[in-house]
Amino acid sequence: MTSIKHVGVVGAGQMGRGITEVCARAGVHVTLCDVTEDRARAGLAGVADSLLKAENRGALTPEDRAHALAGIAVTDDLSRLSTADLVIEAAVEDEQAKTALFRQLDDVLTDPAAVLASNTSSIPIARLAAVTRRPEAVVGLHFFNPVPVMPLVEVIPSLHTSKATELRVRAFAGEILGKKTIIAQDRAGFVVNSLLIPYLLAAVRMVGSGTATAEDIDTGMIAGCAHPMGPLRLADLIGLDTVAAIGEALYEEYREPLYAPPPLLRRMVESGLLGRKSGQGFFDYRAA
Repeated sequence: MTSIKHVGVVGAGQMGRGITEVCARAGVHVTLCDVTEDRARAGLAGVADSLLKAENRGALTPEDRAHALAGIAVTDDLSRLSTADLVIEAAVEDEQAKTALFRQLDDVLTDPAAVLASNTSSIPIARLAAVTRRPEAVVGLHFFNPVPVMPLVEVIPSLHTSKATELRVRAFAGEILGKKTIIAQDRAGFVVNSLLIPYLLAAVRMVGSGTATAEDIDTGMIAGCAHPMGPLRLADLIGLDTVAAIGEALYEEYREPLYAPPPLLRRMVESGLLGRKSGQGFFDYRAA
């Protein structure tokens, strides 16, 4: 129904790997691209490891795992994405980097109906669409981490996105990938992060002011509000650099103090304490 049979994923980090996995498990051919072939292959290794864990849990048969892996190709050459029906950008959360990439992808794609989507957490889609010659085929497709587990995808049409593009990607995410989809307006933060980031930043401010320890704040929200994870472990999972970048984008858009990354978060990012991916953030993961 969606006519999306070949998906390009640009960025083999945590989100790109997850998007690659859910597409491959749905039987869609995926080309995973990163700036070097080594990084792309590392991404594929991460997908393979996740698929094996799913098989060990009984969520996949050995045949399904093998079929999913066989449907993934890796490359460091964007031109290999030229025949893709949909390209999902999952690169670093930096507007200049994303706009440069969208210019390249716009030149690479041979089908004028091919859709360019961004997994951005906060950058307005209209800014990415503006650097292409196909603004009607540019849309936000925001997955949540970990992608194979989290059921939600935000679909974000810009003012230029055609209704056909919106319906096409929503059907792909919902009917092919089996995700729950919601439509968000093209405003920085969309729906979820506009609510989530101020909450995470408030928890960081509490630690910075000495109101409570990270452990006690998280325990309070888990035991007192029935949250499955505390805000500071969640920030560590997302990546403190990503949380800070989203906060900066939200503050630039709205100029409200609740979106501004607090000094403690800035110092942690500058010090390389990024959460799980660096081994240490508000909690220590090095022994895990």
